[in-house]
Order: sequence, then structure tokens, then C-alpha cells
Amino acid sequence: MRIGSVLVVCIGNICRSPVGERSLARLLPDVRCSSAGLSALVDSPADPAAAAAAAELGLDLDGHRARQWTSAIGAAHDLILVMEPDHKNTIVRAHPELSGKTFLMTQWTGAKPVTDPYRRSDELHRLVAKQIVDAAESWAARLKGRK
Repeated sequence: MRIGSVLVVCIGNICRSPVGERSLARLLPDVRCSSAGLSALVDSPADPAAAAAAAELGLDLDGHRARQWTSAIGAAHDLILVMEPDHKNTIVRAHPELSGKTFLMTQWTGAKPVTDPYRRSDELHRLVAKQIVDAAESWAARLKGRK
């Protein structure tokens, strides 16, 4: 199955998922990439610390606006990537029909789930951004057919 769209999900949609969205968009220009939050800070821009960490990795989070997760948004995407197992459990419990296309962002890296850096140190934001970029590269390689 060709993946034409990817949704990246976290909690607030201002730190982790915007980095994931922009990483995947850069790596997969022919795939529609977006993001949402399970408890989004609706219409908020990306967190300044997350934006700074992303910028150090060549990603621009300008223009991002947080939006709330809905089952309709999830259903409109071919692949849903979440940051933590609890995020997947929340989605699948409420919407079992989405279980087959909901995976951890770190599925292929062997890394731990992605810690929420909100209101934490700049160093943690840098570590999280790097972890997300690495995970996005692994997903992009698989989605392009390279293992």
C-alpha cells in the first residue's frame, strides 16, 4: 500500500509532533504530512524551545498552529505516528478501526518512546528533536522502500 499521508500525534501539538511533521515533510516531499494533539493547545504556535531545537537541525516550525486530534483527522491519513505507547492506546481504545495504521514514531529506531519536553530544559528539547529526526529518517527510508 502506498502511503500518501502521515499524521504525527503527541499531546499538545506544540513540541514533538510539529518536529515530526516537518521532519517527515522534508524527507517525503510527495507525502502529505500533518500533526495533531490529543489535548492540543489549539491554535498555539510551536513552543519556542522546540522551534529553537528544530532550527538547530535545519527544520523551520514557523507557521505551525496546534490542532486537536479527532477520529476524522486520523481516518483521513494513511499512517498515524505517535510519541508514546499511551498515545497509541488512547487512539486505539476509542477508535479500534485505526489500530492497523497507528505506530510509535520510534518503531524502527529501537529507541525509547519520545519524552515530552514541554516546559523542560533546552537540552531535553534538543535531545527530543534529534530523536524525532532520527525516527523520521527511519520511517522515510521504509516508506521509500529502503530498509
